[in-house]
Amino acid sequence: MKKMISWNVNGIRANVKKGFLDYFKKVDAHILCIQESKVQAGQIDLELEGYYQYWNYAKKKGYSGTAIFTKQEPMAVSYGLGIEEHDNEGRVITLEFEDFYMVNVYTPNSQRGLARLEYRMRWEDSFREYIEDLDKKKSVIICGDLNVAHKEIDLKNPESNRKNAGFSDEEREKFTRFLQSGFIDTYRYFYPDKEGAYTWWTYMFNARENNVGWRIDYFCVSERLKDRLVSADIHSDIPGSDHCPVELVIK
Repeated sequence: MKKMISWNVNGIRANVKKGFLDYFKKVDAHILCIQESKVQAGQIDLELEGYYQYWNYAKKKGYSGTAIFTKQEPMAVSYGLGIEEHDNEGRVITLEFEDFYMVNVYTPNSQRGLARLEYRMRWEDSFREYIEDLDKKKSVIICGDLNVAHKEIDLKNPESNRKNAGFSDEEREKFTRFLQSGFIDTYRYFYPDKEGAYTWWTYMFNARENNVGWRIDYFCVSERLKDRLVSADIHSDIPGSDHCPVELVIK
């Protein structure tokens, strides 16, 4: 069994002060991926005994960024999508293991008023093509903050968010297309009808206490991994960020 965790930490330095290392030790994942690390090289030195560490930093300070911590050393590591337009914000890390690729992603936010939607649409096509190419070689496990609530069940207030970033028709359609190209949303695979299952809550209006949230953090896998899926979980009780960790266990 392999336990995998994905967490948008909303600033790893701030999160460490709020108990990240305690959670890290307790959860004892084989692979733990973080998004929105918000650091540059040399700004943090995490002592994670028994883990290999891989970081992808944004060029802009205090912004975006991803990292993967893994007990097993990968055969190969790559950063970004290999497309200059998309590779300045530290959003993708890919590890190659013997029987699968592990892809950690922090999808760009379309922003208020959908100001960045046009760019987001280009990103979505490029990312899907990148994953499809990997999938031709071996199975793929994708995790991260995908910045989209796929269906109405995936957020508390679908009606009032219809034209907002993360729940626009355009973003949802791209995610549908991604799944249709041969991937499983693992949480919905196990819990197709579960309501109130969210991974992000605004810091305003006591949203987390009242569970007024969105499910925008995912583990998605190649369909041929279906028989190896053991469980999926959302660790909504873990503080430290406006997102909570999500988990996948695989044979």
